[in-house]
Amino acid sequence: MTATTDLLVDAFGRIREVVHEVLDGLPAEHLDVRPDPQANSIAWLVWHLARVQDDHVADVAGRPQAWTEDGWAERFGLELPVVDIGYGHSSDDVARVSRLSTELLTGYVDAVHARTVEFVAGLTDDDLARVVDERWDPPVTLGVRLVSVISDDLQHAGQAAYLAGMLGRGGTD
Repeated sequence: MTATTDLLVDAFGRIREVVHEVLDGLPAEHLDVRPDPQANSIAWLVWHLARVQDDHVADVAGRPQAWTEDGWAERFGLELPVVDIGYGHSSDDVARVSRLSTELLTGYVDAVHARTVEFVAGLTDDDLARVVDERWDPPVTLGVRLVSVISDDLQHAGQAAYLAGMLGRGGTD
């Protein structure tokens, strides 16, 4: 590993840590609470951050997602298209990501994390400069895509922690 990949592995590890801190000991009835009808629940936030990481990292790694390859889509049993990652969800879509357990959510987060770390740990600085998306100006490199996923995931993990705190269960600091 390089210093850069060490940092990426650490950053992805922090996402996993926050999710575990949020879900550890969280009462099941708190998973689906939405502060208002347009807000996201803890279950949706955790599912979405894992789906984004799984989708985006699998894409740049050129491999299938854990969601489909390892049967997570079936285990979750959501009434959503299998390719759905939560982007652009309506309030009704958010409500469909419900009745999940903390064990199911942490299991999926852990599976995605393991795949991500396996991929990121083998990268070189030259790999990080590879263009992975030419639809943008400037084109997006692998390094920029990974940082984007980290940023998005940490924001959602923080939102879940805040909501857990609002509900009277500490979450993270």
